[in-house]
Amino acid sequence: MRKVLVAAILFISACTLQAEDDLVREILQATGVKGGLVVHLGCGDGKLTAALLANDRYLVPGLDTNAKNVEKARGHIKSLGLYGSVSVDSFDGRNLPYVRGLVNMLVAGDLGEVTTDEVRRVLAPGGIAYIRQNDTWRKITKSRPKEIDEWTH
Repeated sequence: MRKVLVAAILFISACTLQAEDDLVREILQATGVKGGLVVHLGCGDGKLTAALLANDRYLVPGLDTNAKNVEKARGHIKSLGLYGSVSVDSFDGRNLPYVRGLVNMLVAGDLGEVTTDEVRRVLAPGGIAYIRQNDTWRKITKSRPKEIDEWTH
């Protein structure tokens, strides 16, 4: 019985990891973001937050209003040896702790009390917010001012 339980837990864990990897692939394909600061709002257990670290061109901070979620997510990220490139912190649920124009992509299953104006404030020109609403994902792109060139180096 114990072997069956362990096998079931491993199977469920593998399915969860596969689902997170599939979601990350969907997010990256839909947004086209190739690196930079990728904020995961409402990071929960940190599994999706960690999975958003697609490669070393990304820096992924997760935010959550629940201290228990932050603790759990930190433990998960540390267990993977990713803490540093991926981090988690708490926030007040309304104000994103970033300066204007810093974030390349923001991913949120639910914005909670964070307004879309607040999301746009922290997005860099050309930055993208990918937000789940009900059963669909909505993409918000911050326009790039005409007077700003794109630096490709």
